[in-house]
Amino acid sequence: MPSAPDYGQGIDSERALKFAVQRIRGDRAQIIEGIIEPVSPTWDHERAARLIRRQIEDRVDEIGCVEGSGNLDLPGSSNWYVPDIAVVPEALAKGGGALLPDQTLLVVEVTSESNAETGRVVKRRRYAEYRAPLYLLVDRIEGSVTLFSEPGDLGYTRADGPHPFGVVLRLPDPFGLDLDTGGLSPA
Repeated sequence: MPSAPDYGQGIDSERALKFAVQRIRGDRAQIIEGIIEPVSPTWDHERAARLIRRQIEDRVDEIGCVEGSGNLDLPGSSNWYVPDIAVVPEALAKGGGALLPDQTLLVVEVTSESNAETGRVVKRRRYAEYRAPLYLLVDRIEGSVTLFSEPGDLGYTRADGPHPFGVVLRLPDPFGLDLDTGGLSPA
């Protein structure tokens, strides 16, 4: 009797998974700890991301960067993220595909009912592990913002917050600007 084929033999499962998620037709998708998740934010989620984007876009241009929601690869793990906003140098974005978290200057994640714990715990830990220098968590469920900085293997070593929506939050250099969080409240 023939034996069942060993599909895992000789296959790099991380590369195969990331290759597959990049070819999903229609909606965008990300991989969170090996689970493929569609990226389909609500309009209120998009509104919150837009409010942040509008406040940083002039400074982002001044420092020679672009902001967007391009793919971030976390090599050596089963993670492929599509952040709500990532700020990256123009030179890396031009003609670039997926970038690494340590190539960003800022990553912003906006929580939704379906992914709040992912943003609060999993992505925060992984962004720190992969050395994203600044991680801004806009927690729409808790109505708060937290800026994490100084990444390390065990997580971020500094946290500014959580602050309730309405507080002005200072983004450090290279941004050097105050972020008004008053408009983030859904009501």
